[in-house]
Amino acid sequence: MDVFIDQYFDLTIMRENLGLILDAFWETIQLAVIGAALALVWGLVLALIRLAPGRPAAPARALAIAYIDVMRGIPLLLVVLLISGSFPFLDFLPQWLRAPSFFGKLDIFWYGILALTLTYGAYFAEVYRAGIEAVPRGQTEASRSLGMNHRTNLRYVVVPQAVRKVIPPMLNDFIALMKDTSLIQVIGVVEVVRQGREIQAETFNSSALTLAAILFILVTIPLARIVDRQIARQQIRFQRG
Repeated sequence: MDVFIDQYFDLTIMRENLGLILDAFWETIQLAVIGAALALVWGLVLALIRLAPGRPAAPARALAIAYIDVMRGIPLLLVVLLISGSFPFLDFLPQWLRAPSFFGKLDIFWYGILALTLTYGAYFAEVYRAGIEAVPRGQTEASRSLGMNHRTNLRYVVVPQAVRKVIPPMLNDFIALMKDTSLIQVIGVVEVVRQGREIQAETFNSSALTLAAILFILVTIPLARIVDRQIARQQIRFQRG
């Protein structure tokens, strides 16, 4: 038992490397927040395209469905490797996209953000679609009777109601996205897991990785409780209805 504690809970190693782990965890938080924000926008665009009515929109709907199916079927790790290994050599892309350096971040950071956005945008699109389809049809019929067109109906009636319905599953997907940021270490981004592994290689001790796991838990458990609270509120609202 003492060997186990020394290997995973060495407080001296945790204390000496706390600054490095916290800096790396801040990188993880930035990856998660920026990636999730962009994925939320991209997912909403995909969902609206997929639900666009009429025959003229059929090709766009087919492309959106194909994109969602493909991106949900490819592991995020492969997306990260494909983007980082190809974007620098795509001459037809503008320089700011081939080698982005926004806000002083390296291009590999933004390759990771793009991979998260493209992959989780597909997951968020399906969550949005479920929320939009859960809005009672009578809401749309009422807005049409008031003279609203399809775009106005979506903007002021359907989407606001759908967003409230999808908050719990979105938070669940955000938790998954945050954990998946550890995959971006394969292209050189020093996030918290990569930093923990480097300390492990230097000290032959896994306490730094344990500290990284504790930081993840400190963020994800409160988010999980928020999800539970949101679900409970929706159930109460549904029962009242």
